[in-house]
Amino acid sequence: MLDEIGWGEILMLLVAAVFIFGPDRLPEVARQAGKMLRTVRQLATNARSQLADELGPEFKDIDLRDLSPKALVQKHLLDDLDDESPQRAGHRPLDKDELAPYDVEAT
Repeated sequence: MLDEIGWGEILMLLVAAVFIFGPDRLPEVARQAGKMLRTVRQLATNARSQLADELGPEFKDIDLRDLSPKALVQKHLLDDLDDESPQRAGHRPLDKDELAPYDVEAT
């Protein structure tokens, strides 16, 4: 999410903050925002380490980002589409006028 924010957006946020809070209160608001960000990071780190401790040593190397739905879909569905070779094991492309194989017993 933060990767999509550019310098122009950051500059606009700073200008808006100066107008909203004023130049006198802006340093205090920035200090409070920094404290809140540190607290959130500390909470996330503690939650991650507590989860790793409770799961045990066999899950020590697990990456929580791999468990998101987006990562699961990309890993299990879309990675097959990104293969460089169009042929998969045991499959070959059909010739120009060749019909697809049909199994009477399977249908």
